[in-house]
Amino acid sequence: MFESLTQRLSGTIERLRGRGRLTEENIRESLREVRIALLEADVALPVVQALIERIKVRAVGQEVLKSLTPGQALIKVVRDELTTVMGSQASDLNLNVPAPAVILMAGLQGAGKTTTVGKLAKHLKERRKKKVMVVSADVYRPAAIEQLKQLAEQVDVLFFASDASQKPVDIARAAIADARKSYVDVLLIDTAGRLAIDEAMMSEIKALHAAVSPVETLFVVDSMTGQDAATTAKAFSEALPLTGVVLTKTDGDARGGAALSVRYVTGRPIKFIGVGEKPDGLDVFHPDRVASRILDMGDVLSLVEQVEQQVDKDKAQKLAEKVAKGKKFDLNDMKDQLEQMQNMGGLHGLMDKLPGMGQIPDAVKNQVTGKEVPRMVAIINSMTKKERRNPALLNGSRRARIAKGSGLTPADVNKLMKQYQQMEKMMSKLSGGGMKGLMRGMKGMMGGRGGMPFR
Repeated sequence: MFESLTQRLSGTIERLRGRGRLTEENIRESLREVRIALLEADVALPVVQALIERIKVRAVGQEVLKSLTPGQALIKVVRDELTTVMGSQASDLNLNVPAPAVILMAGLQGAGKTTTVGKLAKHLKERRKKKVMVVSADVYRPAAIEQLKQLAEQVDVLFFASDASQKPVDIARAAIADARKSYVDVLLIDTAGRLAIDEAMMSEIKALHAAVSPVETLFVVDSMTGQDAATTAKAFSEALPLTGVVLTKTDGDARGGAALSVRYVTGRPIKFIGVGEKPDGLDVFHPDRVASRILDMGDVLSLVEQVEQQVDKDKAQKLAEKVAKGKKFDLNDMKDQLEQMQNMGGLHGLMDKLPGMGQIPDAVKNQVTGKEVPRMVAIINSMTKKERRNPALLNGSRRARIAKGSGLTPADVNKLMKQYQQMEKMMSKLSGGGMKGLMRGMKGMMGGRGGMPFR
């Protein structure tokens, strides 16, 4: 998300960053570029106008023009105002109510409501340590109930069975009664979507809302619809007392207009953003971190949290102990590291959160396709157990056999082995306690020698 906006804004901001002084003319010119960049990112016009006006008022005042580093000060103003437009800070779910806390999910058909229910159930169970139940009140879409049942099994939460012959209100009431008996903390209710906002849909969901009195009513919307996402969310917020918005399919949205428009247009906070189809593809929406990413400052906090949640701590501990004892880092260890990286979204997912990515040419970024890590794992999988434990055995004929077995070339195997040797050197420096040597090793791995892994 935000790739095109980041590229445009980071170019404008880079020109200002080093300037000793700024004039009102400089600022006006820069804001014209920022305005065009926002409009091209499909941000709603009223949002663009309000944002530019707020930046202009602060930028031509004491705060920027009288600053010792006006370029840096202007960047801070732009970041602050982007954050404010998106809601200042993360907005938490209100679960501080007598159990079960009922969360009603609304939205148009195809926005990813049912998938989001599964993701949110996993998030609440694993990160908030809640006992969760899900129920489908979608009696119109074929297989909607079955889809939710499968998702509930996948994320290991309770599923309340419903039937297409029942009325949505009856389903919801029965689910609440069962949730009370089962001592459930949170009940998620999936509702029917429509292809467009219509009177029948609105009256049905209003009746459902009145019957269950949810503590949270979340509107799920496809971020790829851009400005339409904000417009649709506004229509729903006028009919229902929405408490928040979930933006889905943000990995397919290169512009990011919806994320910048929804809060301003609806007055409702974005609480979560969904990425991909996997059950763990749901992130809490942090406006300040997103603003930093838009301005190419990266999102290191989210990266740290991701590592905390997704790295297998037992495996990391075992590897640390192995290295500390001076034992050799082998290809089994490398495979473990690669698989953990893949769990965090691969190289592409990690790059997205690193500062300065907007300055890297597209030709270089496009070399990271998302296939690098799976290819490297495939090469290691094509080796025998003995070869993985003792990489010194890998002569030319063995490498040719491994390349054939993994469907790749001997050159790819050689690249992997070169990267293994660099990692192995780093690990041996770590076991010797040489931090300077370790940093040099890391620099060698990240540096230009050999470029990106697997083109």
